[in-house]
Parts: sequence; structure tokens; C-alpha cells
Amino acid sequence: MKSRRRDITFEFEKNGFMSNYYFRFFSVVLVGIALLAAVSCSKIGNSVETVAAESKGNSINPQPIVLPTPATAAKGEQTAVFAGGCFWGLEAVFEHIKGVKDVTSGYSGGMAKMADYETVSGGDTGHAESVKITFDSTQISYEQLLKVFFAVAHDPTQLNRQTPDTGTQYRSAIFYANDEQKRFAENYIAELTKAKTFEQPIVTQVVKLDAFYKAEDYHQDYLAHHPTQPYIVAYDQPKVEDLRKQFPDLYASK
Repeated sequence: MKSRRRDITFEFEKNGFMSNYYFRFFSVVLVGIALLAAVSCSKIGNSVETVAAESKGNSINPQPIVLPTPATAAKGEQTAVFAGGCFWGLEAVFEHIKGVKDVTSGYSGGMAKMADYETVSGGDTGHAESVKITFDSTQISYEQLLKVFFAVAHDPTQLNRQTPDTGTQYRSAIFYANDEQKRFAENYIAELTKAKTFEQPIVTQVVKLDAFYKAEDYHQDYLAHHPTQPYIVAYDQPKVEDLRKQFPDLYASK
């Protein structure tokens, strides 16, 4: 299933759904609704500077969540691959963490020949929009990244979606690189479940990382390049702000 990425008024006009008079009338109404609801994680224009009203206070966890503190993993430069909705927001969150050296948006879980934005957006390639995080584990641990992932980066209880985006490409997943990462991820989810941290069951998949495919260049550092885009303002900026508030010791300004 695709996210709401198509121009609705264009579809109405193309299909001859209504007369020119009613088309113009409903176009105005639909444009107004689109501005209020912002837009999905998709190829949306950058000319819209109006911030939707719902962008205020739209954080995943408006109140800080107390999460169990995991054990410590091995030290040195490591990578982690997480998926949880649109990769724009995930990238933005993890780029603001001390000890993170690089964050790359991309695709995991599918075949190389189908790892492009248009194809993945169809929702049937097996890919998930994800981020590869390169970090210095002498400054930040894999477990601390897990904590941020579950607390502010996404909602781990939403199955095959992250509001407002729907489809398997937006699923919650941890792609582990080795048995140690798998053990930490599974144990951490078990701890969260036992502690009843979330009201709904956690649906995050823990699967082996077969490959990570870098996304197109225009997706990289998307929030930094488009800070006033309605989708970014409504859904991703609040995540970065939640990171700053809930994890001040980990937060790094850019």
C-alpha cells in the first residue's frame, strides 16, 4: 500500500470524476485539507512554507517514557540498522546523538535491483525504509541507540505503518549485523514488554541484515535541507525536540 503521495486533485481530474465547476470547488477544499494534515513521506514540493496547525505537540511520546537500561556491548566503531517509518525522521534523530559519526537513509530487507524509491513505495518489494548508523561505541552504545529508537524515533506498536505513512515499507524493524546485536535487541524488547512500557504490543521485527542499499541522494539529510516543509515540521521536528528533552546527555546540536 502506498502512502498518501499522489496529487489528489490531479487524480479526480484525470478520471473525469466531476465537472469543471465542481472540480474547482473541491480542489480548493482538498488543498485546504492537505495543508492542515501536512503530507506523507513522499516527493512533495518544497514551496509550501505554511506550517500545519497539527504540527504543534505532535510528538510520539509527549511524556517521557522510563525505559530499562540495557547492558553494555563491545567497544569500537560499529553500525546499526533500524527501520521505523519514513527514513527522514529516523535520520534526523540519530544525527543529533553524540558519538554518531554518520547516518545514511536507505532500504533493507529486499533485493538490490528493486531498491529504488519509486519501486519500494509500492509496498511489495520486501524493503523497509531504514537508516544505517555508524557510531563510536566508546561514546554511545548500541543499547543506548535502541533506547532512543523505541522512546522517540518511532512508535514500535504500529504495524506496517507510522502515521501518516502506511505500508510494509514503513514497518518497525531492527536489522542485526551479528548475534550480539540480535541478543541485545530481543532482550530489550522482552524487558519493555515485561515492564508494560507501551499500552499496545510491540510489533518490531528483529531480523538479520542481508544488505543495506543507500537511498537516492535527495533523501540524504532531508530535514537539514527542508526544515520548513510541512511534513518535516509536523512529524519529524517534534522527534528531534523529544530527543533533546528526554536525552539531554546524548543530544548533539547540528
